[in-house]
Amino acid sequence: MADIQRVTMPKWGLSMKTGRITDWLATEGDDITEGDDLVDIDTDKITGTLESPGSGVLRRVIAPTGEDVPVGATIALVAPASVADAEVDEAAEAALRELAEGVVEEAAGPVTGTVEVDGRKLSYATLGEPSGSDSEVVVLVHGYGGDKNSWLFVQEPLADGRTVHALDLPGHGESTKDVGDGSLTTLANAVLGFLETLNVTKAHLVGHSLGGAVVVAAAAAQPAKVSSLTLVAPAGFGDRINTGYLRGFATATSRRDLKPHLGALFADPDLVTRRLADDLLKYKRLDGVDRVLAKLLATLLEDDDTPALHVAPLLAQYEGPVTVVWGSEDAVLPAENAAGLTNVHRVENAGHLVHLEKPSAVVEAVVEVAGEAAAGATEASPRP
Repeated sequence: MADIQRVTMPKWGLSMKTGRITDWLATEGDDITEGDDLVDIDTDKITGTLESPGSGVLRRVIAPTGEDVPVGATIALVAPASVADAEVDEAAEAALRELAEGVVEEAAGPVTGTVEVDGRKLSYATLGEPSGSDSEVVVLVHGYGGDKNSWLFVQEPLADGRTVHALDLPGHGESTKDVGDGSLTTLANAVLGFLETLNVTKAHLVGHSLGGAVVVAAAAAQPAKVSSLTLVAPAGFGDRINTGYLRGFATATSRRDLKPHLGALFADPDLVTRRLADDLLKYKRLDGVDRVLAKLLATLLEDDDTPALHVAPLLAQYEGPVTVVWGSEDAVLPAENAAGLTNVHRVENAGHLVHLEKPSAVVEAVVEVAGEAAAGATEASPRP
């Protein structure tokens, strides 16, 4: 059965145990290519699209639409047309038996850890090659009010041959609820301190929204530590900003207050689930989070509601490769803010959380700019 590839339920996030098949985007008998959209899966927090891990023919769908499936269980089989039906049937029976008997081996998920930087505990989750290996290192930095779990659809595919860390900035996720003066410099120093503590000499930095501004500031401060930058709807560029969303998110104390603002994050507002709202409320109710969000709000906005961050001069100080990804329907930081930036990937039908709505676009951009960085490093290497 060497030519039969199992498509398994992915582990998207630390807490995911099962996923529900909501829609198959291919049918049995379809020719599919690695990376094609294959099936929509509901994780409770949000629905994501699983791409095919290989090329061939979708020979069997094991888990039908509507079924809840444990992480790691086989949901489909992909194989060349030349593989005999009897062989595929045997593999399908084994997968169904595995599901029925509940003997599914859960796929390995991210490994979590903490480091201390400037007296603050920083939490992170790592996937891929072990730290200290010769593989490339990618660090994912979330935006205002987010956390490391926001990269759930991006971290796994990027971890193929790389070490990928998703970091909780100070004040967020499981990190210490203290942002000091809340400045961009303080947050950038947290990222650089994280790299130093893990003995990472150089990394590809990927930042979303406020995290985009943070990684730009980190690259400007220590460019030798940054292989490339991928900016996903970054703050600090242009003059358009949804102050209603930012102030509403910072002050919301109930699901009813919060949910209308969460709709601004997606092109498809149906992606805002009760679980997503409840998880954010749980975070907002932690001791110290209200002060963190208020302090960072002052980093993002002036008193007259104009943007307080202006990051373009910092980006000009960094000479490495840079790519930008922006959702065409971003209602928080509109895509028009990308004017003046180069190498911009505008993603249709995506909002501010483009890495959740269209994760493959972000993955492709990171891989592309990492390849550009590698090519540049090769050209710059002295000849023997």
